[in-house]
Amino acid sequence: MTENAQQQPPAPSTDLPTQYAPADVEGPLYERWVERGYFEADAKSDKPPYTIVIPPPNVTGSLHLGHAFQHTLMDALTRRKRMQGFEALWLPGMDHAGIATQNKVEQQLAEEGKSRHDLGREEFVERVWQWKEEYGGRILGQMRRLGDGVDWSRERFTMDEGLSKAVLTIFKRLYDDELIYRAERIINWCPRCLTAISDIEVEYQEDAGELVSIRYGEGEDSLVVATTRAETMLGDTAVAVHPDDERYRHLIGKQIKLPLTDRTIPVVADAHVDPEFGTGAVKVTPAHDPNDFEIGRRHDLPSLTIMDEHGVITVHGPFIGLDRFEARSAVVGALKEQGRIVAEKRPYMHSVGHCSRCKTTVEPRLSMQWWVKVGPLAKAAGDAVRDGRVKIHPEDMSKRYFDWVDNMHDWCISRQLWWGHRIPIWYGPDGEVVCVGPDDEPPTGEGWTQDSDVLDTWFSSGLWPFSTLGWPEKTPDLKKFYPTDVLLTGHDIIFFWVARMMMFGLYAMDGEAPFHTIALTGLVRDEFGKKMSKSNPNAVDPLVWMDAYGSDAVRFTLANGANPGADVPIGEDWVKASRNFTNKIWNATRFALMNGATIEGPLPDASEMSAADRWILSRLNTTVAQVDAYYDDYQFAKLADALYHFAWDEVFDWYVELSKTTFFAGGEPARVSGRVLGEVLDVMLRLLHPVIPFVTDALWTTLTGGESLVIGDWPKDSGFRDKPAEQEIELVQRVITEVRRFRKDQGLKDGQKVPARLDLTGTALAPHEAAIRQLLRLQPEGDAFTATATLPVAGAEVALDLSGTIDVAAERKRLAKDLAAAEKEKSQANGKLGNEAFLAKAPDHVVDKIRTRLAKAEEDITRIQSQLERLPQA
Repeated sequence: MTENAQQQPPAPSTDLPTQYAPADVEGPLYERWVERGYFEADAKSDKPPYTIVIPPPNVTGSLHLGHAFQHTLMDALTRRKRMQGFEALWLPGMDHAGIATQNKVEQQLAEEGKSRHDLGREEFVERVWQWKEEYGGRILGQMRRLGDGVDWSRERFTMDEGLSKAVLTIFKRLYDDELIYRAERIINWCPRCLTAISDIEVEYQEDAGELVSIRYGEGEDSLVVATTRAETMLGDTAVAVHPDDERYRHLIGKQIKLPLTDRTIPVVADAHVDPEFGTGAVKVTPAHDPNDFEIGRRHDLPSLTIMDEHGVITVHGPFIGLDRFEARSAVVGALKEQGRIVAEKRPYMHSVGHCSRCKTTVEPRLSMQWWVKVGPLAKAAGDAVRDGRVKIHPEDMSKRYFDWVDNMHDWCISRQLWWGHRIPIWYGPDGEVVCVGPDDEPPTGEGWTQDSDVLDTWFSSGLWPFSTLGWPEKTPDLKKFYPTDVLLTGHDIIFFWVARMMMFGLYAMDGEAPFHTIALTGLVRDEFGKKMSKSNPNAVDPLVWMDAYGSDAVRFTLANGANPGADVPIGEDWVKASRNFTNKIWNATRFALMNGATIEGPLPDASEMSAADRWILSRLNTTVAQVDAYYDDYQFAKLADALYHFAWDEVFDWYVELSKTTFFAGGEPARVSGRVLGEVLDVMLRLLHPVIPFVTDALWTTLTGGESLVIGDWPKDSGFRDKPAEQEIELVQRVITEVRRFRKDQGLKDGQKVPARLDLTGTALAPHEAAIRQLLRLQPEGDAFTATATLPVAGAEVALDLSGTIDVAAERKRLAKDLAAAEKEKSQANGKLGNEAFLAKAPDHVVDKIRTRLAKAEEDITRIQSQLERLPQA
């Protein structure tokens, strides 16, 4: 690999196509980067390490805008550090995505009229591996389209041999340390996926239900409970009331009749009950509600499971075999027949959990599962942030992190699936339980069986920062690249992934956190701020935009909206604007190369430069310093904005235009400005490269003859500042801007030439007269010159002869008509805003609209009057 991309560069070429065609550049250029090994990190290098591990996308996934957004930012960070001389590793890979992948293959089998049970476990798992090889990992190719500078030689998969060994190793260690245990607890059960899912895989939404009030017991020994899940009453083992509730004190400790059954159940006193809510009495179903389960534990109540894994009722004759939702109506009907419904069913909106994978309503269910005892692990994860070993950016996101790790419940890690890391526990014929590590031989003989469950996907992805580097072996990669530098991810997976990695990293790596910084981003939304979803018409395939506008345009748009922790709105018009920016860079660089821009030879001394030369170099170094500061603070939107305005406004719209007269005149000043322009383009393209790598590399190699910007040097602020030159050019800009505004107000076309006299005496503008005239299309005054309009600006005076360019009488007539309309609008708005009766009745948004109309009318009046005053006398 070339250490210095600018050693003895060949003469630059000016052979650039007249138009930039991303499709012709991006694919071949990316393959060249990969073939030359630019993204491969060397664990033996003496360079300081910089490491980012990619949040592993699901093997079933495809690139969506959220991926494109985060990958753009991670790629920008890594490319910059590589250019700064770090041994930069951006490590890619995929997650096996247990439920999602198993669902894909089961759907495929269903189309063949089969189920996984027809194949058996071993053959089904083999079928999943076949599916993975054939269809999985599509997103990896799409990452190449985006330009991800990842080290493909280190690509990992959570089910590969090395990572599987890491999973077995940490399970065994946690088990031996009594941090993994098996227990019967309430879990979230998906009757569609037929597996437990964790709290963070449950999506809550407001669903319409019906609240039913039911009388339990008889006469004075009765009370009323209200529920939206009437079917679960078949599993009630108590009614709970608050111990201080006078209404029910006489019932505490008594047995009451449970309707529809032959059972009696106790009334228990529990402080968990809110006496102000509903009737103040609650039914207790320990096997089917997490809060009820806790009440049951406190009062030693039995737990009765009343439905199977499919959500079908399994108890009480009339209801056996009914689906849970069918049973709900049937139970209410039976209660009504017995006169137990004491209030009509009424609509009730309540928060209901749904499986994040298949959207089925989740069923709380008592189940024997494997758990991680998170208390000590979560405390360590919280302490690492509190004591500063790990920083969260932006800092105000720390509260969200602490809210989770400080209140974390034990984690259910077993899943009733076949695809995934099988739990390494063997059960013996006499009740033996043996945990088998990766180097252990599993027990054999009659009666020994392995646990049938697999581990939660997040268990293996929680090891990602160190398992991907070879842990538990002490590999050179692990020594060089752990801990990683920054985890850049969405704030929505703090709970899913970030906390898991913190817990496992601190535990497995002797208290060394898996990353120094957690940089949290927002979520990508549409241009109106609405969440993008596949079920909504606002979902966008980033590949479609890449095909239409180029990957650089998509990347720049995403970076330009990336404020720390804040959601990112994006629309196609913004991508078009970014496409225009890449085209501008291409066209302006091509023009500069054709007009003498070069990096050959040393940069001339400041004394040889024009004020414009010194100004642009001063602004260049200021921009370098700004961009560095923004990168270090993860302010991607600000750095993109700074680069955009420097490149488009200051370099292309001002410096190149101001220098045209110099270039056209030729000679030594043109040579100096050509070298300055080459320097500016060189540094500007380097600064832009991490965000828009394709167009910048194509242009930079043409400009400099260097091998590639991927291995080029990151620019440094030389410290050069020239405030007098900046002030001088600011005066030039003021004059040009003011006269341009006047020309526009008078309706002059951009290319229309106007005779003018410039009085620049006593100002710093004199050396710039030729440039000012050229940019403003101002002709010499001539013998017949008549000053029909005079503009005093920046201490100078610009006199214009408009007599031959506009019909003054017609222009006055037009402006007078516009002025009358604006004054009428002002009068009408003032009339409404001064009417108390109108203000008392009108909605706020109507009043605000009228105030806006008034402000616009007043602004128009001021503008038109100024235009009239500047017009020459007819």
